[in-house]
Amino acid sequence: MRTGYANLPLHPGHAPRWLFEKMKRLSREINLVIIEEFGREELLRRISDPFWFQGFSCVIGFDWHSSGTTTVTGGVLKESIRPEETGIAVVGGKGKASRKTPHEIEKLGETFSLSTKRIEELKYSSRMAAKVDNTALQDGYQLYHHVFIFTEDGKWCVVQQGLNSESRYARRYHWLSDSVKSFVEEPHSAICCDKKGKALNMVALESREARKASVDLVNENPLRLKKYLSKQTTLFDYGFTMPRKHVIELKNFQPLMDAYEFQPKNYEELLLIKGIGPKTIRALALLSDLIYGAEPSWKDPVKYSFAHGGKDGTPYPVDRKTMDNSIEILRAGIEEARIGNREKLKALERLKDFIPSDYHGKRSS
Repeated sequence: MRTGYANLPLHPGHAPRWLFEKMKRLSREINLVIIEEFGREELLRRISDPFWFQGFSCVIGFDWHSSGTTTVTGGVLKESIRPEETGIAVVGGKGKASRKTPHEIEKLGETFSLSTKRIEELKYSSRMAAKVDNTALQDGYQLYHHVFIFTEDGKWCVVQQGLNSESRYARRYHWLSDSVKSFVEEPHSAICCDKKGKALNMVALESREARKASVDLVNENPLRLKKYLSKQTTLFDYGFTMPRKHVIELKNFQPLMDAYEFQPKNYEELLLIKGIGPKTIRALALLSDLIYGAEPSWKDPVKYSFAHGGKDGTPYPVDRKTMDNSIEILRAGIEEARIGNREKLKALERLKDFIPSDYHGKRSS
């Protein structure tokens, strides 16, 4: 299920190499402690939690409010989590790296001795997560970053990010494989976002009839729909209630004809047809409302910075000595735990009792 998403302002620049290396070292030790104490699946669950992911990024030294939180932390996880050591693989990334995800899943899936069927299922999950957030949920953000994390047991999570070039904001989406019942109906369980806008949400429960109507429309001859497609309508023109007698435009009609030839059995199959993008999905959603009265949903599903400082000096410059000490404490705790002495890890756990309750906030992970 998608566990939530976050909005972040776009920031230029790169993490300096010295900081990136320290982030990798600290990240490795934190992840090893979590795996040692709670297991691989718990690490996936935490990464899929947008609040925990944000806190993790800040603890390892990145800025709490930057879009780079996603891309840099994703890169840190990819380089610090070693498949042969943890049984966890991190694939994908930003831009061109995201398009290598299927090949990387195949390669590391073979390393884990996963069956061909399981590898294909992982590739399908990666593709559907991207397709849903880029096409079925139209919130004004175009995906440019996709990281897929999976275990040797076939469990997975996704952290992906889109950008809105006009608002200069980025939005992050989190997915988790546990309890997935449908990719196209209420796949999220939490939302972390400081901005809310108008969005076409075709994966909302309220959009169920609109999804069914969309499939029915493409399975009939789409040529009969051309009379409706005569005037431009944009996603954000109407707010939450669509007028019943408005017409829309779809300049490229071929994807509808391709869908008609394919005859999809359900909305999930419709989304995966080549050429079915945001404009086609939007046109079908509006036509479903116009013709059948099947109205889609227009609802937008939407403390740790002081640990070691941040890249841009927020809230203060990275404290290299403290960061090195944290790495060493965690490393020593892991080494002791591996030889049967868990006292150092237990001591770390007890430290939380000395933190004021209002420091933890309403959520703890």
